[in-house]
Order: sequence, then C-alpha cells, then structure tokens
Amino acid sequence: MNGLSDVRLTLHSQELTAGQTDSARNVPMGNASSGLSRWDLFWRRLHTRKALLALTTDQLKDIGLTRELALEEGLKPFWRT
Repeated sequence: MNGLSDVRLTLHSQELTAGQTDSARNVPMGNASSGLSRWDLFWRRLHTRKALLALTTDQLKDIGLTRELALEEGLKPFWRT
C-alpha cells in the first residue's frame, strides 16, 4: 500500500470508533484509539497532514476527499484535532 489508507484512518479514526461524523472533533485527545502517547499523536498528525497536502486530486478522490477538505485538515496545527 502507498499509505493512503493510513492518512484516511488518521483523519477519520475518531469518527470510525465513535460511529459519528459530526461530533468527532469534540472528542478529547486522551481517547485516541491507537493508544499513542500525546507526543506520538502530535508527531503522527504533523506528518500525515503534510502527506495529505502533497496528494494529487486523483489520490484525494481515491480516499474520498476533496481538495478543500484536504486543505482544511492539512493546514490545521498538529495540536488540534
């Protein structure tokens, strides 16, 4: 795999575990389903958001995102969920 599924899971992991799509942004950081430490979570967000910004339109389409959604997520600071 080329990591696209990892990016999608990172973006939607809270939504997938909570079964919700609209209130996942309000879930506290301590509830990260992957069991990562806070710093590991920050590091992962930083790198996956950078990778998201580098995806082409076709790659974004493959993971079900528009360029606007990718920019919105990719430009967030790493400390924000």
